Amino acid sequence: MEGVIHIPAGEHGVIRLFQLDMRPEQAVFLREPGALAQVLGIDALDMEQVEIFPVSDLEELGLTGYLTEGMGVPEEQIAPDRERLAALEGHVMVIRSRASGGREMRLTPAEQIQPVATYGTPGTSWSGAPIETESAKPYSAPKLAPRKARAEARRIGATLFAVVMGLVGLVLYLLVR
Repeated sequence: MEGVIHIPAGEHGVIRLFQLDMRPEQAVFLREPGALAQVLGIDALDMEQVEIFPVSDLEELGLTGYLTEGMGVPEEQIAPDRERLAALEGHVMVIRSRASGGREMRLTPAEQIQPVATYGTPGTSWSGAPIETESAKPYSAPKLAPRKARAEARRIGATLFAVVMGLVGLVLYLLVR
């Protein structure tokens, strides 16, 4: 199927760039609820994950700067498209993969919506060097004897109970006055 853009379920970190070949007022209208979904041939889209704007709004930052600095697309992905991106005029649309809400979608854009490029953003690296301090080792917290632990818990509980009851008494006093 030509013109169909498949977004797999659970996709993340993908940015799709489109050129909007339409009058400015039509491009602005796409921000209205349901309008963009209709011209993409789908039921719904998270508009918080869609941006529609004139390229001229980016001024000296330009579209390449917007994609690399603003959206986190690696420079090496943009490099082959640099000239083509610089030549874009009018309105463009950026759709993040989160716009699908994790669902599979098949976009069938109207002919005025032309795909320009698809980029990936690097995911967060959750790895790190292991923590080797003594306090980070399992079961390294000081241990209280069971009787002392119960006594400590009772003391904390009694203190909290006294504070709460004092506040309740104060509220009642102020209401009755």
